[in-house]
Amino acid sequence: MAALSLVYVANNFLIFWWGWPGINVLFADLGWFWLEPLRNPLKDLQPLLGWLQVVFYLGTIAVIAVVVWRSRERTLVQDSEVLDALVSYIIRSAFWAALLIGIVDMAISFLRVEGLLAQTVGVEFAKDLGRSAYRGINIHYPLIALGFVIGYFTRTLGFIWLALLIVIAELLIVITRFIFSYEQAFMGDLVRFWYAALFLFASAYTLIEEGHVRVDILYTGFSERGKAWSNVIGSLVLGLPLCWIILTRGLWGKSNLINAPLLTYEVTQSGYGLYVKYIMAGFLLIYALSMMIQFTSYFLSNAAILIHEPGAHTHEEHRDLI
Repeated sequence: MAALSLVYVANNFLIFWWGWPGINVLFADLGWFWLEPLRNPLKDLQPLLGWLQVVFYLGTIAVIAVVVWRSRERTLVQDSEVLDALVSYIIRSAFWAALLIGIVDMAISFLRVEGLLAQTVGVEFAKDLGRSAYRGINIHYPLIALGFVIGYFTRTLGFIWLALLIVIAELLIVITRFIFSYEQAFMGDLVRFWYAALFLFASAYTLIEEGHVRVDILYTGFSERGKAWSNVIGSLVLGLPLCWIILTRGLWGKSNLINAPLLTYEVTQSGYGLYVKYIMAGFLLIYALSMMIQFTSYFLSNAAILIHEPGAHTHEEHRDLI
């Protein structure tokens, strides 16, 4: 489930950024599964690329099946810990990317609104930075890559520091507005940008730490096996389907909720705000992926309790460890 979600996102990139056909288009071209025939049939390398996308899915399932078969001595708890580590890396890297982009984009917007950008970086570069696509490709994407590099070498998630930075950014708005009568659109954009990162990135981490608020009318009175059954069924019936709904509804077409802003480098209507609105749509993608992987891990750790696997921690023991 976790691997297929990653392949789904990778295929989405191949379809809408590199022009690959997609599995549904390939099957429609072949007339399979009662899909409506294409007005313009696939030609040249397009059918081959479509079959490669099919291989990506089937190959992923096959590779995972082989890995699981060859590592039967591994426990569900160990597999759960691997998924926990993967989620931690993703959200840790996303935190650093959001932090770096917020600071750099705020500096660019400040210089631009004060008329200092052309003097600082040159007239031509200043004009380029005024185009959202140019700023995204040449500024934001390298910072995102740098965030994933930093995330690999660090082991702290930094949510406490991000929350502190949000408070500081909000405090600066209050001070500059009421004392110096100065406020710009990029200041509010920065707060919203970091707020979105904090809440969406921290959700998977909060699930790891058993920190989400529960309606404990029934759950509190369950036995340990009852709690494990509740979490296993809840992950399968509620958690994972919710993540798939976000992914499919957001990535199914060019005009969908996540794809449309990312493809057009959408920005706010304010010309001097931060150019990060399209990245905030990407936050939903990170949220869905991280929660998908974490719900899978949660399923495994609770299934380990049900089968009395060695090393499986009960919910009380897990809370004590935290």
